[in-house]
Amino acid sequence: MAYNKARAEKQWLKWKEAEEKKLRELGVDKETIQRLHTYDWAEFNKERQYLQRQVEWSSYVDWVAAQDLELPVEDPESLLDSIEDMELLKILSKEDKLTIQIAFLKMSGYNGYEIAEKTGLTQKAVNLRMVRLRKKLKIFFEA
Repeated sequence: MAYNKARAEKQWLKWKEAEEKKLRELGVDKETIQRLHTYDWAEFNKERQYLQRQVEWSSYVDWVAAQDLELPVEDPESLLDSIEDMELLKILSKEDKLTIQIAFLKMSGYNGYEIAEKTGLTQKAVNLRMVRLRKKLKIFFEA
């Protein structure tokens, strides 16, 4: 199931309001409550950014297995496993799973529109990820 930002934010606010209510009942001053709120919000955002970048692989791997692909690899993970150049692997390992999935789909012959439909991103977001990855790879291959 995809990460739902609005739902997670709503749950966090509900939890935070209950926590702040208890803190006020316990006599904690407003400044301390505000500092806790700011800290917790920053931590929530860090976790949210991480979760938004996670990809649910099981349905995608099942779909890839059902296809008759001509690629020497069968999924994005085996794509990374097939790379022998350690520097190239290091560059690609820093990319999030969604970008690797997009690159794999692009290698499989899908266009930006089809990839956008499969990943739930906009076509512009897919193209931007590919442009950024190409820049990194261009620097690698020119060196």
